[in-house]
Amino acid sequence: QVRLVESGGGLVQAGESLSLECIVDRAISAIDIMAWYRQAPGKQREFVASITPGFVTNYSDSLKGRFTISGDNAKNTINLQMNSLKPEDTAVYYCNAVGYYSSDDDYWGQGTQVTVSS
Repeated sequence: QVRLVESGGGLVQAGESLSLECIVDRAISAIDIMAWYRQAPGKQREFVASITPGFVTNYSDSLKGRFTISGDNAKNTINLQMNSLKPEDTAVYYCNAVGYYSSDDDYWGQGTQVTVSS
């Protein structure tokens, strides 16, 4: 079991920035893919961004340019920097880890709430 703990969510106004952190209980360099997803009320969970051990990143097309994912091997953390936030970014943001014991492994954190007011 890979344990993921998110933090950094909160209430901000439109146009402001917020940084989320996901603490992983083991070396992120040993995990195939780390990612952030989000789920807005009444909507399906959607992909936000991902990063590999080699720090290759991938983003949702709609969020590219405003959100930045990064990793810190020394701290075993994955961060999501969110800029120019919009009310439609309001959601619970989840940290995800895929591929530790096997490529089928899929782990989720408990989520952190981000609310953007207009």
